[in-house]
Formats: sequence, C-alpha cells, structure tokens
Amino acid sequence: MPSPTEREPSAARNIYAFGITSFLNDTATEMAYWVLPAFLASLGAGPAQLGLIEGIAESVASFAKLFSGNLTDRIARRKPVVVAGYFAANAVKPLLALATSWVHILLIRFTDRLAKGVRGAPRDVMVAESVPNGRLGSAYGLIQAMDSAGAIAGPLAALFLLGRFGIRSVFWAAAVPGAFCVLVALLGIQETGRSNEKNSPDTASKKTSAASTSQQEDVRIKFPASFYVVLVAVTLFSLGNSSDMFLVLRAQNIGIAVTLAPLLGLVFNITYTLLSWPAGWFSDRVSRRLVGSVGYVIFAGVYFVFGRAPSTLAIWGAMAVYGFYNALTQPVLKALVVETVGENVRGRALGIYFFVTSIATLAASLITGELWKHYGPGSPFYVSAALALVAAGLLQGARSASKHPRGS
Repeated sequence: MPSPTEREPSAARNIYAFGITSFLNDTATEMAYWVLPAFLASLGAGPAQLGLIEGIAESVASFAKLFSGNLTDRIARRKPVVVAGYFAANAVKPLLALATSWVHILLIRFTDRLAKGVRGAPRDVMVAESVPNGRLGSAYGLIQAMDSAGAIAGPLAALFLLGRFGIRSVFWAAAVPGAFCVLVALLGIQETGRSNEKNSPDTASKKTSAASTSQQEDVRIKFPASFYVVLVAVTLFSLGNSSDMFLVLRAQNIGIAVTLAPLLGLVFNITYTLLSWPAGWFSDRVSRRLVGSVGYVIFAGVYFVFGRAPSTLAIWGAMAVYGFYNALTQPVLKALVVETVGENVRGRALGIYFFVTSIATLAASLITGELWKHYGPGSPFYVSAALALVAAGLLQGARSASKHPRGS
C-alpha cells in the first residue's frame, strides 16, 4: 500500500503530525467518553439527560463548524486555529472529575464540542493541501486510523483506572495524553497552502484586485449538484445516527455490565483502526460513493441487531462490525466532499457538510431519547436502520448528478 503523502517535503510530516495529534486527542477523549453514561447514572441522570447533553453539545459544534469552514477559506494561517481547538478541548476534559451535576457535564461537553467544531475544517483543508486529490482517501484514512487507535488506547486506560481508582480518576488521567496532543500540534504541524503565498513577490500586486472581487466571489459561489446530493444523503442518514452512548445504554439494558462499557468501545475501534487506512486507500481507486453506501448498509445491519438484541453475544459481534461502517464512511465521505468542489471553497464545503450533519445528529440524539422513552429501547434502532438504507440509495444517486470527474 503506497504512502498517503508526498507532494513536497513537509507533506509527510504534516500527515503524520496530524495522525499523532489525533491519536493522543482521541485517547484522552475516549478515556472519558465511554464511562460518561455510568457517571451520569451515579449523578442521578438517565437517557433523557444524556440525549439533551449530546444534542446541545453537537448543536454548538455544528455552528462552530459552519463558522470555521467559512473562516478557513479566508485566512492565511490556519495552524493557530487548529492548535487553539486542541488546547481548549483538552483543557476542560479533566474538569469532569469535579462535576457534581449533569449540568456541569453539559457545560464541559459544550466547550469540548465547540473546540472540535472550530478546529475541524482548517485541519481537514490543511490535510487536503498536503496531498494530491488522488491520495485524499489514503491521507484521511491514515489520520482516521490513528484517531481510532487512540480510541483503543483510551478505553483500555479507562478499564485499568476504573478497577483501581474509580471513575473520577479516569477524567484526571485524560489530562496526560491531552497535554501531549497540544504539544505535538504546536511543534509538529506546518502551515500549508496560502501561508506560503504571504511572502510571494506577486502577493502585493494581487491584494487590491483580490479585495475588490472578494465580496463578488462570495455571492457567486456555486457548488456542483453532486455536492448537494451527497449532502442530502448524509443528512438523512445522520437523522438516525444518534450518539454512540445510546449503543452503550442499550448494551447495559440487555445485561452487559457497566464496567465493560469501555470494552465495547475497544471492540469497535479495533476494526475501525484496522480498516480506516485500507478503506481510504481503496476509495482512491474505486467509487467513493459505492464505498460509503456499503458502509451505510453495514450500519443498518448493526442497528437492526441492537434493536432486536437477541443476546449479549450478538451485541458484542455487532459492535465489532460497527467499526466496518465507520471505516467505510468517515474518511471516505470527507474525501468525497473535498474532491467534489473547487480548492478555493473547500473550507466552506466542509463547513456546510459538518454543519448540516451535526444539526441532524442533534435531532437524532433528541429523537432517540424520546423514542426510547415512549416506545421502548428497540424502536430508535429500527428507525435508524431504515434511514441508513434510504441514505445508501441516495448516495448512489450522487453519481448521476456528478459534474466533476475524480481528481478535478
């Protein structure tokens, strides 16, 4: 399998720096994330509060992503935004150890998701500027593999700490990989694209012209039809893609012990890690829409199993297969969005993509909580499975709407 880099000497460094940063950040995040349902329960909160927390957290992230995407296309130096996003997110995670109410958790998750929303678009555009279009899938896949590898290390660390020091110790310990994450982002990531244009001899002569046409260009921005078809498909799917914490709650609902919650994350992240880079690499050579659609079909199967919940063994198996869905969609659809639009509007395209899917995810968490409450724990999973199948068909429809060939 070829390297996902290099267009210039700094390209390899950037991709691997982003990968290491993602690994460390996700280690810190997943240490805390998979024990949150049990921690909320210890504070007297339940599925309704979890849905509200995740919903509000994702809603603020969605607006941050929209703003960040627009900002990304306008600024020359994107690294400070990325570093600041990692710093803010990792500064608040240890504060979970001090929480005495679900409202405190809401505020911390709010800040964490806000920081993630701000750094997302500039990071992904910097990745796209570090590699040619034909290797976008591989680059995003490698970073996603490192990210999900952190999601393996995180639950393992949480399991070790839970058995010896309790839940709150997990939150304190998350500060360690979080601090290293910020350090690597600060020292390892290099600016790309426009930052190199600042000192160009032609820059000064272009400034007046650029300023006079900037507003007109904003008005004239048009995305291809294929982008909107992808957007509709992903948004519909996201309406059924609620927080993974509901998977944890469902597992606990049918008899899997609370202390094994981090292992659920471990199981799905193993397959996620192993397949993310190969899936991205494969999407560079075949239709990304086809790869994404297969991922949605797998998601539908997993959620159907969670809806029926025939046995605890079936749940463990479904969690392992769940990693296949993530590997076939997360890096692949991001690459699909980036390559569908022009280079000067990548940030805005990613911002819109992140925004609408986050809003839909907000609705999904709230809907799932209500369906669970009024119609039983299996009902929201059946609804999600059906939406995923419809979205898979729509994603294939993007092929006929496409006006831009691969790599254009």
